[in-house]
Formats: sequence, C-alpha cells, structure tokens
Amino acid sequence: MYKIIEKDFLTPTICRMKVAAPRVASAALPGQFLIVRTDEKGERIPLTISDYDTDAGTVTIVIQAIGASTMQMCEMAVGDAFADVVGPLGVPSDFTEMLLNDLRKKKYVFIAGGVGTAPVYPQAKWLHERGVAVDVIVGAKTADLIIYEKEMSSACDNLYICTDDGSRGFHGLVTARLEQLVNEEHKDYDQAVAIGPMIMMKFATLSAKKLGLPITVSLNTLMIDGTGMCGGCRVTVGGRTRFACVEGPEFNGYEVDFDEAMRRQGMYRPQEQASREAFENHKCRLD
Repeated sequence: MYKIIEKDFLTPTICRMKVAAPRVASAALPGQFLIVRTDEKGERIPLTISDYDTDAGTVTIVIQAIGASTMQMCEMAVGDAFADVVGPLGVPSDFTEMLLNDLRKKKYVFIAGGVGTAPVYPQAKWLHERGVAVDVIVGAKTADLIIYEKEMSSACDNLYICTDDGSRGFHGLVTARLEQLVNEEHKDYDQAVAIGPMIMMKFATLSAKKLGLPITVSLNTLMIDGTGMCGGCRVTVGGRTRFACVEGPEFNGYEVDFDEAMRRQGMYRPQEQASREAFENHKCRLD
C-alpha cells in the first residue's frame, strides 16, 4: 500500500498528492510516469511524475478529476493509501543522458498547457539545477486555472504566463507567445518541449516547425497498462507504429501523427462520460 502523505487542491478539479513510494522515488527521472490504482478493482491510471524526493522516499502526482476513477482519487485523503503505484515507467527525457558540458550550451523552452504544467516542472527543475538555460511558457484558459506558478518560477530563468481570456499575463495562446519570444524578442532557443492537451501539442509543433525549432512532445495521456501489452497507446511516429508507454512517452513532435492520436484519445469518451455520471449520481445504500 502506498500512503498519501500530503494533499492539496491546485484548482477545484485538480489535486496534488505526495505519496510514499521509496523504491519508485529512488529510480525516478524526469519524463517518466506511474500507473496508479485506488484499490484491487480500480482502473489503471497513467500519471506523469510531477516531482520526486529520493531522501524522503516520496513521489508527487497531479490528478485532474475528469472520469469516475480520477474523481475517486481526488476524494482520497491524507492517510489513505493506493493499492498500486507502479513505476517509474517509460523512457526518461533525452537530456538526462546528455553530457553536462554539452547540455549547458543549449537553451530550452518548455510549453505547458493546463495540467501538463505539472510534468514540465521536474524537467525544468532538473535542467535549472544543473545550470542549463530554461524558459517556461505556461498557458491556461483563465488565471484561476494556472497551476505550479510559484514552483515553476524557481525552476527556470524566465516564466511566461498566458491566458486565453487575458485575465493574467499574455492575452492569447502559448503558441503565439512562443512565436513572439523568438520573432520579436529574439530569443534563441535550441530545443522546445511541449506537454499538455493533444491539440496544444499539435499546434506547438506547427509553430516550432515554422521557427525551425526542434520540439519534443509527451504522449502520456494515451497509456493504459504501461507495459506495451494492450496496444492502447499505439501512435504513428515517423510513419511507424510506436508504443507510447515503452518507447515514449516523449517523441519528436515533427514525426507524430497528432490527428490519429486525437482520434484514439476520443474513442472511449462516451464510456468515460457514462462512468462519470454514474459516479456523480451514486448513492450509498449502506449509510
């Protein structure tokens, strides 16, 4: 059992939990993910590692309450425990294997959308702690939905906030801010990384390509079992079928077939909606 040590809500529907998992924490690296189950009958939920502390033996996860399983997770309290926390899974971010001297010659820009801001944090933090130049663009619909602002500001050189409605920071999309930084403010980046909604990563890739900027994207939302056995995470990358859970979750954005990935992501939306409604309308007959 994996006990919840700390819990807080970042927004009304997004909660953060620090979980005791010493073996996972000791092996975790930026870019990897976990498979989490609430109980022995629970759904397998893929969650990117949002932080880890090897000394304390904890990992941090961020959960957005969308379906029945994630809503159930967000209702768990400090002292409760998950039945399973499996990981770290997936291939760590490419930069974790680069020579430090080579890495320090590069300038990174991270593009984070919504709850995707959480998995950007450990990557930016890892680079920043090693003296690598890092800028982060964080986007949300409104100011109330911005998460990890305080944490991110200490993990990068420059933090740029964007909101769709203009309630905070730059009024517009993260892609527009990226293009403005490069074209108007003459930022000279060597590598971009985008994590967030699939549609955001698609257009971030299009913007990066227009700017001649290499970009990495994370396809962690496609995964189910995390071992490559079910095939639910299949995605076309560079004209080949790849498995996001064992060969990713990070891929070259230029090569990802985003339209196919979005269709796959939406295949079970009716079932997810029905499950959510059943969970919301459930009344315990034991009370």
